[in-house]
Amino acid sequence: VQLQASGGGLVQAGGSLRLSCAASESSLSTYGLGWFRQAPGKEREFVAAVSRSGRATLYADSVTGRITISRDNAKNTVFLQISSLEPEDTAVYYCATTARIIPTLDAGDYDYWGQGTLVTVSS
Repeated sequence: VQLQASGGGLVQAGGSLRLSCAASESSLSTYGLGWFRQAPGKEREFVAAVSRSGRATLYADSVTGRITISRDNAKNTVFLQISSLEPEDTAVYYCATTARIIPTLDAGDYDYWGQGTLVTVSS
């Protein structure tokens, strides 16, 4: 599975962005999806995950209330809506697939990773 993340850019603090992760094949509905991010000089961290159907989601405590993960299996795409952006949200955001049935925050559970999209939040 090839994943293409997009939607990043430069935004002011308090703004919003919607990231997209498109899959190269129509079997995306057979995978759970997750978003991770890596800020400059920091380790990669979990952001959010969604089950195959989209009915179950999981969020990192640090972003709960500001981020919504969703998916459109008909379009083979997963979305990450981020609101009330903070400079601390500046990072490269990656999407990845997992065979796990329930959403998982463990990066080791993810098999295919996209190339990432850069989000820069100015104060």
